[in-house]
Amino acid sequence: MANILETRRDGAVQWLCLNRPGVLNAFDRDLLVALRDALLDATADPGVRVVALTGAGRAFSAGGDLKHVLDEMGRDADGPNAVASSVGTFSALRNCHKPVIAAVNGPAVAGGFELLLFCDVLFAAQSATFADGHAKYGLLPGGGGSAVLPRRIGAQRAKALLFSGDSISATTARDWGLVYEVVPDDQLGPTVEQYCNKLADKSPLVLSAMKQVANAALDRDEETGLREEMRILQNHMHSKDFHEGLTAFTEKRAPAFEGR
Repeated sequence: MANILETRRDGAVQWLCLNRPGVLNAFDRDLLVALRDALLDATADPGVRVVALTGAGRAFSAGGDLKHVLDEMGRDADGPNAVASSVGTFSALRNCHKPVIAAVNGPAVAGGFELLLFCDVLFAAQSATFADGHAKYGLLPGGGGSAVLPRRIGAQRAKALLFSGDSISATTARDWGLVYEVVPDDQLGPTVEQYCNKLADKSPLVLSAMKQVANAALDRDEETGLREEMRILQNHMHSKDFHEGLTAFTEKRAPAFEGR
């Protein structure tokens, strides 16, 4: 039986692949727990500098496996279920201090769409589509659809997608600032691998600090953000990576960062 979450280490890049292609990588409780644990492991592992997330088959993820959720609720409404399990998974993704790069290989719907809201950089295949979809089935988002999507694409566009359940193309998602780059389907994997390997050569201290400041800046005024950026820079100047970078520059060689 295939693993519901495939993992692969490529140097300092940890690949995580949702692997329930028969149901378009829909989340059941087991997949959510596996993804949560893999994210926590990658966050804690000093050998991992970048996390890459994608899906198997023709979809990124269709979101929650509604049949599975309904069956769970029928057996024990108060017992462990996929909806409750999603909290820990989204928290693990949100709190990962390393760059998380998404390779969106196909449709990303509902919870699958929400998962992408907490990735740092999104690359999408030309055929990828994005939709919330909760309203079609009388459901509410629980992973950031209504709380975070307006921050990413603006309130009016977010509400239009939330209310209708309509999908948008990868190109539209890029034009709205949700996706960084759209590439031909057969170039998605190589493009993301090249980008992740580029990040893996950078100082993990720098990337983590940049992510921290950039994320916090969304909730702060510009002056507060600038003060926080300077505070983190002053602390970073005492690190080995800071001095290694300057030394490598003066010696005209590639730096060898250690993350400390």
